[in-house]
Amino acid sequence: MSSQHTQIILDSIADGVFTIDRDRNITSFNRAAERITGVTREQAVGQKCFDVFRASICQDACALENAIETGREMIDVRIDILNAAGETIPVSISAAALRGESGEVVGGVETFRDLSAIELLRREIRKQYTFHDIISKSHEMQRIFDVMPDIATSGSTVLIEGPSGSGKELFARAIHDLSRRSGGPFVVVNCGALPDTLLESELFGYVKGAFTGAEKDKPGRFAVAEGGTIFLDEIGDTSPALQVKLLRVLQEKEYEPLGSTEISRSDTRIIAATHRELSALVADGGFREDLYYRLNVVRIELPPLAARRGDIPLLADHFIRKFNAEKGKRIEGISPEALDILMRHDFPGNVRELENAIEHAFVLGRSAQIQPECLPPGLVEQASGPRPRQGSPIEEAEAEAIRLALERHGGNRSAAAKELGIHKTTLWRKMKKHGIS
Repeated sequence: MSSQHTQIILDSIADGVFTIDRDRNITSFNRAAERITGVTREQAVGQKCFDVFRASICQDACALENAIETGREMIDVRIDILNAAGETIPVSISAAALRGESGEVVGGVETFRDLSAIELLRREIRKQYTFHDIISKSHEMQRIFDVMPDIATSGSTVLIEGPSGSGKELFARAIHDLSRRSGGPFVVVNCGALPDTLLESELFGYVKGAFTGAEKDKPGRFAVAEGGTIFLDEIGDTSPALQVKLLRVLQEKEYEPLGSTEISRSDTRIIAATHRELSALVADGGFREDLYYRLNVVRIELPPLAARRGDIPLLADHFIRKFNAEKGKRIEGISPEALDILMRHDFPGNVRELENAIEHAFVLGRSAQIQPECLPPGLVEQASGPRPRQGSPIEEAEAEAIRLALERHGGNRSAAAKELGIHKTTLWRKMKKHGIS
């Protein structure tokens, strides 16, 4: 086949293609390569590939050089290049060695695909389902997102209930950032991490001589949070004695530092959180009823991750981008097999456990994608058991679509079926399948 025919074929391909010789000089450059890089064929041919194809891996991990040296193909490696205008273009590349008639390596060939449209779509999806660093597409979480600005600007005390690792502090911080107090401090106190006596001095401070070792005055967290927001995490773990003092701050906006006879005023918004159900604690006598009602002005209940499995791919993608930046790696994503394992896990540790699983995979992973063997052993072992019905991402998406359609139509199955484009008997069968009443 003539070189002219070869060039015609290359120019008909939608992906960029270029070839190099053993000295890394470009020997051919197709039309798609011109379009993606902004460099003409005439400008490219004869130039060093790293001067034209300005990629993030050119200097220390060149895919073409690796393919030529090892004889192994590089497939679908995600990198960034700079076009002629200096703009960053995300591309997926594949590289292989070129051999002569006698089998000797004479150069290399690289194909690359412009991922700009895909990346734009991903950014739009992230933007749609992201609220102040909180990521979710579940209907329940979206409803919380909708009212968050109103809660923030109200200035009222907020109680956030949800299991450990579900992101209660993220919500508290978002409320603060959206409020009129955003210019003030945001102070976090874990009430379950300190014994009662230490927690009291931590919250309210103490004066010199209040106890042995108190050699000077120390302001408490309420004083530090003046004009801003204080986040009292695990409020359900506080003792009855401390609950009385917290009630005074909420009712009277005042407190006494340890060892002081003077009253300090407090201009601080309180956001409290707990993994326990405070109403049940009140009923059992483990939490003061009057304090509960003072805290429970506005209540946010966060669902566990197992109840919103559709968020797992979004969150996994978010953590992959986060650890890529922190650890200087270039993990492109997660393999379908590894994602299937995550989708089938119950995540008792919720979002925090998922984040830890992705970090574990970053430490052990050596490929471009997170593979099952990189995940924590416990997740893989659980996935080897019987597959739960809700484990399939497709089935989970179908169930979510049905629930949303029914909710929009007030439970009217005929109207929901019409919106979904299926017969009402099909809808009824799918509702039974997914356990939707």
